[in-house]
Amino acid sequence: MLSKFVGAFLRAAIVVLVVSMPSLVLPGTTPEGAELVVLLALVLAAFTAIEYSSSYPALIEFRDAPPFNRLRLLSLTLILFVLSMVASGVHDSSLVLVLNAIGLLFGQVLEYPGSPLAAVIHHLPTQSPFMTPVQVKVMAGLAIFITLSALSIFAILLRTQKWPDPGRAFNVWINLPTFDPTAGGDVINRLIRDARVNAILGFTITFILPTAGLMISDHLGIRILTSSHGLVWGIALWMFLPLSLFMRALAMARIAAMIRVHRARLTAGINMDGAQPA
Repeated sequence: MLSKFVGAFLRAAIVVLVVSMPSLVLPGTTPEGAELVVLLALVLAAFTAIEYSSSYPALIEFRDAPPFNRLRLLSLTLILFVLSMVASGVHDSSLVLVLNAIGLLFGQVLEYPGSPLAAVIHHLPTQSPFMTPVQVKVMAGLAIFITLSALSIFAILLRTQKWPDPGRAFNVWINLPTFDPTAGGDVINRLIRDARVNAILGFTITFILPTAGLMISDHLGIRILTSSHGLVWGIALWMFLPLSLFMRALAMARIAAMIRVHRARLTAGINMDGAQPA
């Protein structure tokens, strides 16, 4: 019990650090912005601590199936860190030069006529004092590079059958608290259906989110593109949300395959036990 509370506290502290990272790296954080970041960090930290200290989770999925959530959190941390480094305007660092080269390479691929990145660059204010189109392209390229790397790592774990841990029992109720296996219909078909829905949503949201975000921000008068902090968080969420959906799709498809194999073994065992001797 004590180790569970200590683990929950450490995870909450990590959440506070991740949420606060852009404000710690980027210059020009206003007092109002700092207060908002602190409030958001504390709320997310409290939610994380409650979820991981409880025996029955409510929303966080795959709590006992590492490294699913660890990989997602590490990806978000890296995205926020590298985007903040690029947005800070520091160019005399070898790390920033390497990040700019990688980001520009992937950013060139993302920028094509009608692409979400092209729409974001088009909405940038003329002579923006915070960000140049090249910086935005580099930031988007770095975000997609980290996203694809994380997704590839998780796919390799699934391919080598190292997720979930084959030496531990997988509890569907604990790891999928929002999924009711007794809601009706075959659980394998429902898992496969949910996996497909998540994959489609992940692909769709990659193209819709930037345009929808710009339309909503313009309608509400929120100028995301005039703030380096807002742009960092906007690009980070643009890539992190599809990553979470794609990883969830792969995970649910993997669980469906595990259940199918388990059923086949049970069926084979029953047939062997019930077989008549020749």
